[in-house]
Amino acid sequence: MADEILNRVAKSSLKTIDLEDYYPKGIRTVIDIKDWLFHELILKESDFREHLNNHDWSQYKNHFIALTCSSDAIIPSWAYMLITTFIAPFAKKTIVGNLTILETSIFQDILQKINLEEFKGKPVIIKGCANKPIPETAYIQLIEKLQPIAKSIMFGEACSTVPLFKRK
Repeated sequence: MADEILNRVAKSSLKTIDLEDYYPKGIRTVIDIKDWLFHELILKESDFREHLNNHDWSQYKNHFIALTCSSDAIIPSWAYMLITTFIAPFAKKTIVGNLTILETSIFQDILQKINLEEFKGKPVIIKGCANKPIPETAYIQLIEKLQPIAKSIMFGEACSTVPLFKRK
């Protein structure tokens, strides 16, 4: 009779964390305000306000929003703040920037709230190869939270990890 095959990884104290598990549902939307400017360059306050008043903000319900201007216009800070007063009742989150900055901001919020108590004193693998756009900064922030509590930290999969940290 053949020896029973044992899954040593499953029986170890090794803990895996996958940031993809924390990826929040919701459409990511970039709103480019250049079309709301005179000749795509000049912000005329009265025209800008009129556009904001006539825009259907409800279409962004439960979206994560990145506000940007792709033209070389100089946009005053109050313009993005004003847009936010219209979109805030609908959007989950609004930032000024691109999709990478948006994802980074989303994960900053997630990592501030995440409870890592189950990883205390344990060897931890941070799972790699995400299928969702997990920003690099999220992994850095995760390391900063895990390093004071974890026994060791590795990156990758249980069968092939890169050691990152080991408590002395």
